[in-house]
Amino acid sequence: MLISIILGAVVGIVFGAVSGLVPGIHANTVAGVLLSLQAFLLVWFDPVVIASAMFSVLVTHTFLDNVPGTFLGIPDADTSLAVLPAHALCLEGRGEEAVRISALGSAVGVVLSLPLALAFVLVLPALQPAIDWGIGLVILAVAGYLIVVSESPGWALAVFSVSGVLGLFSLGYSFLAWPTGGESGVLMPLLSGLFGIAVLLQASHGLMPVQHFSGIDLPEGALRRGSILGSVAGALVGWLPGLSSATANALLTSVVGYDSNPREYILATSAANTVNAFLGLAAFYAISRTRSGVMAAISALEEIPPATAILLSGAIAAVGAYLLTIRLSRAAGWFSGINITRLNHAVIIFVAILSFILCGPFGVFVLLLATVVGYVPTLVNIRRVYCMGAIMVPVMVYSFSLA
Repeated sequence: MLISIILGAVVGIVFGAVSGLVPGIHANTVAGVLLSLQAFLLVWFDPVVIASAMFSVLVTHTFLDNVPGTFLGIPDADTSLAVLPAHALCLEGRGEEAVRISALGSAVGVVLSLPLALAFVLVLPALQPAIDWGIGLVILAVAGYLIVVSESPGWALAVFSVSGVLGLFSLGYSFLAWPTGGESGVLMPLLSGLFGIAVLLQASHGLMPVQHFSGIDLPEGALRRGSILGSVAGALVGWLPGLSSATANALLTSVVGYDSNPREYILATSAANTVNAFLGLAAFYAISRTRSGVMAAISALEEIPPATAILLSGAIAAVGAYLLTIRLSRAAGWFSGINITRLNHAVIIFVAILSFILCGPFGVFVLLLATVVGYVPTLVNIRRVYCMGAIMVPVMVYSFSLA
């Protein structure tokens, strides 16, 4: 079985690197492809290889998905808010540092996943009915707090509400999108407009500064604090229904500001992203709930391997993904001296074309609407976190059984 686990982890690292580095391709998409090829693959491999590959894709994706966000400013569905400080550091010539901090956060998340998963498995299953009912109230309380403490509560509420309506519209009418991007494919144009194109349109001009790396400059206590906060947030969204790493990013802003503590925020969100993957696995085996497309794909396999096998493959994939991310962080030097305006325009065109390929005309329409909404925070001088209403409002509506 060990050979099957290692083989699955290697395959997962390869495909996870593709999904993490290519905007618009998610680990859920790769898992869906592997599931569709199940009959063919089982002729050559046992179920352990397939399941291990699926989970390893997800783990690898959590390490690498911040790379295109850092260098290009294109957000992934799970790293929308984290892109803001990471790309800002890149514009200061510290892109490699941003990627290395992200890799460090994910690595710490892997280490903390096991004790968190054990604690959750022992305690939470008995409380699950109350948890299912109360999650919407938690999100509502966090959103209310963020709005009240904002620079302009009125504008914050307006942006949060409008982006929430946009999220409901995009997800509610996602059947109008082309099926290329999968069930959640519409999130790509939605979040790219809110946190990608809207930012790039207002970005600085001139040449990208020379990229240099002189070590990771984390404030004292930031590693411990960011790791714990991010891991707890990731564990919560990994276990609780209807939540994602994007929700964890929004929750973390109430404690760690992405504008005031950018490095700690990158660390925390990366830890949350990776812990979310491992806790989703724990929830699947403990309470038979699928918290992601990858878990749903594993649950649909003809034979589901033991949790220890998949967990080991995830640990192997984490080591490989960490080394690969560190290696790719050195690509920061390629961006030294590049014309920022031309780069931004190229990225905008790429995102628009990708939105059309994944979702068709509906995706382009959502991208335009999201860009307009995402442009507002800068005009009224509030933080962009309130655009997370696009994710938080649908989660609340789902939790309250309103849709």
